[in-house]
Amino acid sequence: MINVIIWINGAFGAGKSQTSYELHRRMINSYLYDPENAGYFIQKNTPKTIHKDDFQDYSMWREFTYSMLKHLDTAYDGVIIVPMTIVHPPYFNEIIGKLREDGVLIHHFALCASKDVLRKRLRSRGESSNSWAVQQIDRCVTGLADQTFQHHIDTDNMSVKDNVEYIALMSNISLSPDNRSSLKRVYDRVKTQVKQIRF
Repeated sequence: MINVIIWINGAFGAGKSQTSYELHRRMINSYLYDPENAGYFIQKNTPKTIHKDDFQDYSMWREFTYSMLKHLDTAYDGVIIVPMTIVHPPYFNEIIGKLREDGVLIHHFALCASKDVLRKRLRSRGESSNSWAVQQIDRCVTGLADQTFQHHIDTDNMSVKDNVEYIALMSNISLSPDNRSSLKRVYDRVKTQVKQIRF
C-alpha cells in the first residue's frame, strides 16, 4: 500500500468528523489522527493570561502537526485520515504545503456547504444560534472558497456515505463493503458525534 494522508477540511457542521470516521471504518490499514488533541493540550497547559483564542495561532501547534504527520507517514504503513478545519492559507502552507514539499502524498478535500445548511446541521447536533461553531461559519465559508483549499466538494445534497465514496474514488482507494445494519450505522454516527463533545 502506498502511504497517503487524506486531510478532510470544512466548516463546522460540514461533516468532517462523520466522513472521516466512516472512511476509517471502511478502509483497511487506516489511522485517524485528530490534530485538535494537540491544540487542546496546549490550551490546557498554558496560563490563561497568554491564551490565544484559536490554538492554530500557536506556532508550536502548527509545527507539531507537521512533525507528527511526517512521523506517521514515515512509520505507519497505511492511510492517515485527518479531520481538521483550517482556513488560513499561510497555516495550510506551513503544514500541508511543507509536507507536500517533503514528498508526502496528501489528498486534501474541503467539504463545502451553504451557510443555511451549515446552521441547520449545527442546530441538529445541539448547537445554539450563538455558539462558537456558528460564529465561525462566515469565516470558514469565505476562507475555504480560496483555491488554496481545493479539492472542493459541495455537500449540500450529499450524505456521509456519498462523501466517503467520492473521496475514496478521487484518492484511488478501495473501500470495504459496508455490511452494518441501519441501526448499527445510526449507533456509529451517534457515537462519533459524542466523541466530538469537549468538556
